[in-house]
Amino acid sequence: MPHESGATPWRPSASLETLRKRAALLARTRAFFAQRGVLEVETPLLSRNGNPSPAIDSMSCETGDGRRYLHTSPEFAMKRLLAAGSGPIYQICKVFRQGERGRRHSPEFTLLEWYRPGMDYRGLMDEVDELLQHLLNTPVSEKLTYAQLFRQHLGLDIHHASQTQLQACATQHGLDARLGPDDDLDCWRDLLLSHLIEPRLGWHAPLFVYDYPASQAALARVRPGPPALAERFELYMQGIEIANGYQELTDPAEQRQRFLDEQRQRQRQGRESPPVDEALLAALSHGLPACSGVALGVDRLLMLWQGIENIDETLSFSWQRA
Repeated sequence: MPHESGATPWRPSASLETLRKRAALLARTRAFFAQRGVLEVETPLLSRNGNPSPAIDSMSCETGDGRRYLHTSPEFAMKRLLAAGSGPIYQICKVFRQGERGRRHSPEFTLLEWYRPGMDYRGLMDEVDELLQHLLNTPVSEKLTYAQLFRQHLGLDIHHASQTQLQACATQHGLDARLGPDDDLDCWRDLLLSHLIEPRLGWHAPLFVYDYPASQAALARVRPGPPALAERFELYMQGIEIANGYQELTDPAEQRQRFLDEQRQRQRQGRESPPVDEALLAALSHGLPACSGVALGVDRLLMLWQGIENIDETLSFSWQRA
């Protein structure tokens, strides 16, 4: 981009060629779902309820009738459509997450999210793989369970390893492992995964990691054990997480309990706790069909396709230039 010394930067962050590639990617995505009879939908960007996940902070604004939250994902509203009988649906939309900024992160970014009633999460992994082949002509994906991943890369029995063993593994591999006294096993698992394993994943072919610890279920259904496992998956390409999918939780009582647990965790951390989404819980009580769902980062996919190093270069105007 031309230098803009002393002036407000008005030019696009992305090249016009990249913007054409983005348009082509979106058009081919819509063609893929149209061919399969999946309905494109739109849901509100603003809601009375934010995401209670301890890992995500919502943005909010004041409106004429009170505070509203910009959605971090269209998931809650799309599940209400599913409960109303929409059938298979997808959405391409902007989402917003407070404080996410970096080479691969922007506070405003684009998600492709879709839901498949009657399809389990293993079948959905196959469909994600087919989408990637359709869009980018990728090779057929590889699949590893979370347990296989840690055993293969670090020699750990991850579902039974103690905090002491995980800390010793971190130290052995040169990590300055100084987590806080309140950090649990999942903090150590995440540290090892993000620093020692993720950079190696998905270089020869897209890689799905699935069947996470039950403590990392988020909105996924848990399969009884031992060990109990969250029926969810993540997709990696060239060391980058691209998608996150679930066998969706349909039990309203369990979902309410998870929301309350997340609220309490946020409160212990001294962070704002958005109100529980009663509309979603009402939809689950009405009856969410058995389904799987996945969210895929469009900007990151474009980065990989075009060999772009910074997410800003995939956006017409970056966060700083907006």
